[in-house]
Amino acid sequence: MPRLEACRDGSHTVYSEEFGQFYHNPNGAVAESIHVFFEASSILKILEAGLPINVLETGFGTGLNALLLADYKLALGSSSTILFQSVEAYPISNEVARELNYGSFLEHPQLAAHLVPIFERLQHDSIEYQIIPGMKLQVFMGKMEDMVLPEGVFDFVFHDPFSPDVNPELWSNNVFKRLYATCKSDATMVTYCAATKARGAMAVGGWLVARAPGALGKREMTIASKQEDKLNAYQRLNEARLIERFS
Repeated sequence: MPRLEACRDGSHTVYSEEFGQFYHNPNGAVAESIHVFFEASSILKILEAGLPINVLETGFGTGLNALLLADYKLALGSSSTILFQSVEAYPISNEVARELNYGSFLEHPQLAAHLVPIFERLQHDSIEYQIIPGMKLQVFMGKMEDMVLPEGVFDFVFHDPFSPDVNPELWSNNVFKRLYATCKSDATMVTYCAATKARGAMAVGGWLVARAPGALGKREMTIASKQEDKLNAYQRLNEARLIERFS
């Protein structure tokens, strides 16, 4: 049974007894999510431009990334229409969702009230939910391997499952091939993980891969894309060597 824990910055995370890991960096759940999924990607620039955005998140977790995206949309006054598609095999309980303190870390704290109805419904089935006007949330309740993914749809991938050490099936070559196929030609993928094997699986999956500064004491994270120019600000890795090693 997942249990609530306070990070060092006061924001909540959850500890999974099943996987033996926290859902977020214990130094700060909110700060980590902002750094990895919003500051390292170009999604805030797209929001400012008011362009449509389709996001695929692998691991809904506590719903924090969805809340942050809604908060940024409101704070920027963005006219972007957003599809936020996620997947979750082990949804947290209504009781845990009710205790999460993310409202204290949002510019629009009322958004956090959506977590309870989201997780109440997610206990029983996949859901579709409107957090704010112009942003549709869809969460597939189940494992990613059972999820039907369309081709060429998503602009961003937030790859956020438990680490490769405890959840290797979501860091495989085949998973990254599926993610590549479901994305548009200029898509970007970001993840907190910097494991060489995970980066190798991304390269085998077709992605161009780069290292980026990590969050809250972590030296590195990983950013990948289908287009080279999306990675100009980061240190590219040798995909050919990774493919040779991990294919």
